Amino acid sequence: MREWRIIEALGGTDVPHTPAIAVCTDASVLGRTFYLMGFVDGWSPMGLQDHRWPAPFDTDLASRRGLALQLVEGIALLSKVDWRSRGLEDLGRPAGFHERQVDRWTTFLEQIKGRELPGFGQAAAWLRAHRPLDYVPGLMHGDYQFANVMYNRGAPAQLAAIVDWEMGTVGDPKLDLGWVLQSWPTDTMAPEAATSGYVDMYGMPSYDEVLAHYAEVSRRQVDDIDYYVILAKWKLAVVLEQGFQRAGDDEKLLAFGPIVLELMQGAAELATSTDYRS
Repeated sequence: MREWRIIEALGGTDVPHTPAIAVCTDASVLGRTFYLMGFVDGWSPMGLQDHRWPAPFDTDLASRRGLALQLVEGIALLSKVDWRSRGLEDLGRPAGFHERQVDRWTTFLEQIKGRELPGFGQAAAWLRAHRPLDYVPGLMHGDYQFANVMYNRGAPAQLAAIVDWEMGTVGDPKLDLGWVLQSWPTDTMAPEAATSGYVDMYGMPSYDEVLAHYAEVSRRQVDDIDYYVILAKWKLAVVLEQGFQRAGDDEKLLAFGPIVLELMQGAAELATSTDYRS
């Protein structure tokens, strides 16, 4: 129902999304609540073969840049949706959003804890002390990345739909931006950018270009982006640690182990080096 409410509320907005067709809460039909969304004729970055972008994005770097700009434009448009007028007042708890983050995820980690995560306490303390001063609540996706969008076929790059809204809520939309940027390559023209993540980031716009595009479209200031990147790295590390702790012999979940340590170290290092002060 959370996903249904969001895509239904996005009808008529400029946010790319799947059409909301119908929802059924009668469990006697399929045994549970279900909904039907419209078909989107596009492609997903999760369907790539050998991490290669489809033509022309595989060879045309100018076109490839558009994939990233469209990605961040999607959440910039989402942040501008009037969630109150669209009946989403009770979707989340925007009041105290940032005050809850550290306590909530610290408690979560304590419940699953199986090892020490160096940098956890340092980043947590920094987050507590540097909450944003101009927090403006808005609709957010909650797990925004290339894995959760679709594009129209061919160039120029155009977002066809944002998908997988199960983490959607009313909170701070700039955390979606932090989620995108927390793994952005330092140098997108370096050869290692092609293999540093699950998609080829070589030739993409720089970190600063992506940040500027979000600010232009959303009309939100981004001077405090380091806070959101630190929170995204720290929170994602905790989320992935749960998978690692229950991995057993699952190679995919075991691979989360070093990623968690890298994320947490990155959060602590940025907390130490940033010149941002709330």
